[in-house]
Amino acid sequence: MKTYRIILVENDEDEQFFMREAFEASGRFEVLAQASNGDELVTWLREHPGQLPDLILSDLNMPGMNGMELLHALRADARYAALPVVITSTSSTQSIIDRALAAGASWYRVKPETFISYGPFAETLYQELQARLAVG
Repeated sequence: MKTYRIILVENDEDEQFFMREAFEASGRFEVLAQASNGDELVTWLREHPGQLPDLILSDLNMPGMNGMELLHALRADARYAALPVVITSTSSTQSIIDRALAAGASWYRVKPETFISYGPFAETLYQELQARLAVG
């Protein structure tokens, strides 16, 4: 079973905790780092050039550099342009999803309604990652 290295970008501390717990408990992900916004993520990436993740899971709405701004920053930098980035949000509004995808999100997922639902969320994300990487 492949284990994917992931970085979680989320500003809500409770959500950070439950996300990390679920992703680590799945045994399918190694959480390399957590950041509370895009600024922290970009700093981490620059400070750890040899530890690129297989996937970045980023909230859309955060203080500082938000998810949309983070996508623009990553896609504009050749070192990170190809990193898969999944944008998450509580919003399922199609125009928001379309904007995130147009900005370079690899895909978009609506967050679970409760923190305890991150276990199935992590499993679904793993299965989708496996399928997408197998395709190309």
